[in-house]
Amino acid sequence: MDGEERYHLEEFFEKMKEYRARHTELITVYVPKGFDINLITKQLESEKSTAANIKSTSTRKNVQDALESLIRLTKGMKQTPKNGVVLFSGNVSQTEGQDEFITETFEPPEELNVRLYRCDQTFVLDPLEEMLEVKELYGLVVIERKEATIGLLVGKKIKILQKFDSRVPGKTNKGGQSAARFSRIRDNMAKEFYRKIAEVMKQEFFHLGENLRGILVGGPGPTKEDFLKEGQLITALRDKVLAVKDIGYADEHGIDLLVEASADALSEQEITYEKRILEKFFNMLGKEAKKTAYGEEPVRKALEYGAVQTLLLSKKLKRSDIKKFEKKAKETSVDVELISIDTEEGQQFWNLGGLGAMLRFAI
Repeated sequence: MDGEERYHLEEFFEKMKEYRARHTELITVYVPKGFDINLITKQLESEKSTAANIKSTSTRKNVQDALESLIRLTKGMKQTPKNGVVLFSGNVSQTEGQDEFITETFEPPEELNVRLYRCDQTFVLDPLEEMLEVKELYGLVVIERKEATIGLLVGKKIKILQKFDSRVPGKTNKGGQSAARFSRIRDNMAKEFYRKIAEVMKQEFFHLGENLRGILVGGPGPTKEDFLKEGQLITALRDKVLAVKDIGYADEHGIDLLVEASADALSEQEITYEKRILEKFFNMLGKEAKKTAYGEEPVRKALEYGAVQTLLLSKKLKRSDIKKFEKKAKETSVDVELISIDTEEGQQFWNLGGLGAMLRFAI
């Protein structure tokens, strides 16, 4: 999601988490991408019938009214929005006997893959909160001569992007010159297949820029090494290859196995990336102190002057403070990096106050 989408999601999340009912009567419905909205309508109608058994008169009325409101919404939808949709409805009044009904529809900025119906005292927001977590992006490629699959690791979720069959023929039983000729044909077709996959990788990964933390490559036997050698992968992507793993499959299952086998490389990469950012910050602090800022007031001042290039925020800060500074950063197109305390450098940064900035110009 882009900065504006993230800001909109944060605002919606903060608003919805404040609501609480006096009883179990707030309805949350998550509809995943591609799901038939008519089936959701039928489910809500069924839940409305079931709600007739609720003993408390006021709770029964509130639940049925909330369900009726959502049924009207889903009946008005021709289909589920492209990323899915989340529906909320209920009486959020804190005073017994009074009504303060709200009904909200939210289309998430990322694909929704969870289906959920819940009636509770609060709205269910966990899937939306997960979207707000900063996600590392890693390119995934598993390849053999006959097929290849390209995916993307977004945080902890795997997204399959494209799958290919090579049509490279298997070995021939013929001997002599025919065998040699067919072998050359197979090799040439394989090289063309490798180049095609390299070109698709460029289309899928290159535009991600610095957000792409690395690329993982896997496959059976020597195929993956042949691909990296013969595929003519552009330097900018070849330099991003973090690990090459021996994987027995080149399909979706192979992608899963590649991520599992690369846990060590992923862990090390995240730590290395964070250390590199903090090393740059601490070096500037020592050599170009006027082009850095740390602490709440100096960083806030630098943001107001539009001087910040990169804003560093410790993950140990209060969520409200992180949100406040991310909002200020958004107003001046500032890059934001969230820093853990899992490393010595991260702990050192937290001891400085957990707020820092590298500046475009001295102030």
